[in-house]
Amino acid sequence: MSLTIGQTAPDFTLFDSEKKPVTLSEQRGHNVLLLFFPQAFTSVCTKELCSVRDNIARYHAVNARVFGISVDSVFTLARFKEEQQYNFPLLSDFNKEVSALYDSLYTDWILNMKGVSKRAAFVIDKEGRVQYAEIMDKAGDVPDFDKIRTALDSLS
Repeated sequence: MSLTIGQTAPDFTLFDSEKKPVTLSEQRGHNVLLLFFPQAFTSVCTKELCSVRDNIARYHAVNARVFGISVDSVFTLARFKEEQQYNFPLLSDFNKEVSALYDSLYTDWILNMKGVSKRAAFVIDKEGRVQYAEIMDKAGDVPDFDKIRTALDSLS
């Protein structure tokens, strides 16, 4: 299923790295940036999420909550978050359901891995509608953060 701009974002509940449930629909009233990423501790994922960490004030200024999502376990994500000092939640889609729901799942990835999250970005407005969607075909590419910031700015 491909998401379109203006569509209500598919709801989900995932556990964060502190083993607490996070439900998308409970974020209403805030803009949301969902960042799907393939694997914790890989170079591109670390660089991408560190950039978000270092610019978190920019997202908070537009009333945006940021969530990183991967198929890694909550235990792996807890270690990754601690080591990199991420200041936003990392959510485990270990069962791969949300990545599939957002059309952000590789069927085949490197080293014969199957079912790994694609790198993707979704901006969801305060009413729960998709306002920006970008799914990367190549895991080495990163979303266009200038376009993400423009989308978030337009919601303020």
